[in-house]
Amino acid sequence: MNKLAILLIRSFVGPFVVTFLIALFILDMQFLWVYADDLMGKGLEISVILELMIFASARLVNMALPLAILMSSIMTMGALAEHYELTAMKSAGLSLFRLLRPLIIVIILIGVGSFYFSNNVWPVANLKFRTLLYSVTKQKPALNLADGVFYDGIDGFSIRVTRKNPETKELEDVLIYDHRDASEGSRTVIRAERGDMKQTEDKRYLMLTLYNGYSYDEQKEEKRRVENRTNPHVANQFEKQIMRIDLSSLGFQKADEDLFKNAYEMMRIDQIEVAVDSIDIRIQRKQDDIARYGSRMVRLYRDSLSIYPTASANAAVQTNDSTLKSVRKGFMKDLSYSQQKRAFEVASEVVRNNKKNLENALIELRGKEKLKDKHLIEWHRKFFLGFSCVVLFFIGAPLGAIIRKGGLGLPTVIAILLFLVYYITTIFGERMVKAGTLEPIIGMWVSSVILFPMSVFLTYKAATDSSIMNVDAYKAWFRKLFKRKNADSTAVQ
Repeated sequence: MNKLAILLIRSFVGPFVVTFLIALFILDMQFLWVYADDLMGKGLEISVILELMIFASARLVNMALPLAILMSSIMTMGALAEHYELTAMKSAGLSLFRLLRPLIIVIILIGVGSFYFSNNVWPVANLKFRTLLYSVTKQKPALNLADGVFYDGIDGFSIRVTRKNPETKELEDVLIYDHRDASEGSRTVIRAERGDMKQTEDKRYLMLTLYNGYSYDEQKEEKRRVENRTNPHVANQFEKQIMRIDLSSLGFQKADEDLFKNAYEMMRIDQIEVAVDSIDIRIQRKQDDIARYGSRMVRLYRDSLSIYPTASANAAVQTNDSTLKSVRKGFMKDLSYSQQKRAFEVASEVVRNNKKNLENALIELRGKEKLKDKHLIEWHRKFFLGFSCVVLFFIGAPLGAIIRKGGLGLPTVIAILLFLVYYITTIFGERMVKAGTLEPIIGMWVSSVILFPMSVFLTYKAATDSSIMNVDAYKAWFRKLFKRKNADSTAVQ
């Protein structure tokens, strides 16, 4: 590898790593903002939050990586052009493609790595993230007794204190409902003038000491009917009572990963292809069921009231309309008014049921088709990330050479605007696929279809030393245009 290639790679890798980490950090902060309510006040350990952030970061690579490539390519080529290094290289007879060759190799390697990441790391990160996030959202709030509010975070107990001293942990006017036997309701009620609480060293139990109180324990009457029960209870008065309450329900419990492993976001390419084939089989079976149901339950007649008892009557009906009316009248004449009304009601009910069954079947069929589209979205996403990195590089690198600005000023603004175009079109296409409006192959590649011509155009302009970003060139063009108009108007006069 020559010195020029080493120079270009070093100039690119530094901004790429920095912008990638910054973009990932910003996206992580957005994640924390969205899920702040689910994380606050639950007594989660730092290790659990860090683990959740790591898996969330892995899921956000598909957004941070294209942005980092776009910004770093603009910054690298812009800095080389700004310091006339790019001009010196071109003066030495090197073309733009020759200069970009080392970076193109690096981008291709990043694209291959992104494909491996999307196919192998992304599903595992999604599975770990979904499992951990589900566990966190289901986690009960940490033990925190608020004044005058019932706390029911501990399984089997509802506790209310009128006032709690946050420094001494002393409680005033304590009321406890013990409903550990949920089928029997709150069988035990305890009320005390004051108390104090502390947790054991292993945080497994809450030691609650109560002073000057009463307890009411309702007795069971299993062999007596409800209307004959007298609801006996035992009342006890105490000066001091110690309760040991199990806090295991407040401990963090991780959900089983098997709950989520069959979701389409947790699959590799080969698994998605197997799942899509299975969905296709179910779709075909459902279509066949609908066709059989329609052929069995639906009959098409020239008229719903035309019922021909014999072949001769059928032939007579086809001769003239008067015979048809007589056949109708003959059929209805044999029925009384109530029977006619009942016949219409039954026929209407049969039609409504058939229509509802067909609508439900079609809704189920559309649901299977949407599920298939979601699997195909993930299938295309594996390839889409690597290709988008290459396309954005061929937008950023030529654009940096054209604008001739490095650093975090103008290149950052342009990169963010272009990335917004990329991101909005990507999300728009994906949403349209999920809505059933577009095919997955169109919706997932719509952003690349839009940006690919732009990359070809900018690369061509940069290779030919175009001045599309030169303000003076536009001013000169407008001056020539206005001079031409003035000359034409003078000639007309």
